[in-house]
Amino acid sequence: MLPRHILYAAISISAAGSFLLCGYEFIRAVSTSLFIASYGAENLPRAMIAVPPSLILLLYVYGRLLSWQGATRTLAITSLLSGALILGCYLALSHGVHVASAIIYVFREAYIVIIIEQYWAFVNSTLTPAQAKQVNGPFCAVASLGAVVGGVLVSRWAAPLGSETLLLFTAGSLLPTTIFSAIAYKLAGEPKPAVEEAGGQLGHLGVKTLFRSRYLVFIALLILSTQIVSTVLDLRFNGLAEIESPIKDDRTAFYGTFYAWLGGISCVLQLAAVPLALRFLSVRIIHIGIPVVHVVSGFVLTLAPSLRTGATAYMLFKALDYSFFRAAKELFYMPLTYDERYRAKQIIDSFGYRFAKGGSAGVIELVRLVVKTIPGAAFSITAMVMAGLWDVIAINLTAQYQKLEKTDAAP
Repeated sequence: MLPRHILYAAISISAAGSFLLCGYEFIRAVSTSLFIASYGAENLPRAMIAVPPSLILLLYVYGRLLSWQGATRTLAITSLLSGALILGCYLALSHGVHVASAIIYVFREAYIVIIIEQYWAFVNSTLTPAQAKQVNGPFCAVASLGAVVGGVLVSRWAAPLGSETLLLFTAGSLLPTTIFSAIAYKLAGEPKPAVEEAGGQLGHLGVKTLFRSRYLVFIALLILSTQIVSTVLDLRFNGLAEIESPIKDDRTAFYGTFYAWLGGISCVLQLAAVPLALRFLSVRIIHIGIPVVHVVSGFVLTLAPSLRTGATAYMLFKALDYSFFRAAKELFYMPLTYDERYRAKQIIDSFGYRFAKGGSAGVIELVRLVVKTIPGAAFSITAMVMAGLWDVIAINLTAQYQKLEKTDAAP
């Protein structure tokens, strides 16, 4: 049973996550559709390449803020500044500045991971592993409800309001997000670093903390492999969407419907399946089983390419990522130190996610310089190969985690 103040803190951070993901559904659908309208789906890899260097800059600012202001204020500052930048891009787009569509696409990839990983760092610092197995699924589910609402609203409002206008809802969502996250920290208390970690003494970014731990390096490798799978499925899906839905606002509405379904499926899994899986299955079985699903979906997409099979493969990846994978992955961080949770975790789960996406997009661009047009089947085959590698990494990492669990449990 959770202590009352921890329960209320969990509810508050879940509410913050719900508003955050609701707003993200607007910017996710809009930014992709606007970029395709301005530059074409074939140029999405170029925007993805710009994400890692942009994210490194933002993570450095985040690390400095964390050392200077602490976790509570850093979360508030990063949330409010994100809202201000999104508002600025909306104003630029309304005045016909098309490059703002590229800026908003790149920024949407960065701000969401920086903020959401701060939520998870808070959760991992506040709960015990036993409590996390009860809370992680419902936490994800409440956040996913916001994503469902956002996706439904995008599908209904994109055509009558216009794609650009929907960015205002993203900017506005970051205000209640800031308020509820501040309440959560007030209720549970702000996690404190050890004396040797205070003020960023071991590094503001957390790079040294990451590379001195073999365990953290394997978590990073896990993330890199998963996100290469995500990237190639994403590009295949968007390419098929451009072909079958060429009108901008109709495509935005389609994306809204797609992500609403994704949020709904994720929510059901998080509420019903994840708590049961974490209770009755080992973390090892969960992590080894997920990539097997993606090998199968990639195989089907290769044999029968269409928007339906492309959307199904991408939705399967995202639904499992948001539910089983996320809830089970966060357990890896619970035995670790403040800097490992708040700094190294950002490098792994923010930069690692986007570096894999940008890096694989860069490789795709280099290939395109040689072959001009990449066959669609190459994307789904790559997803299958990388899912196999993901499985190998998961086998090794979960073995390390089990040893760490036994060490922590020892008297």
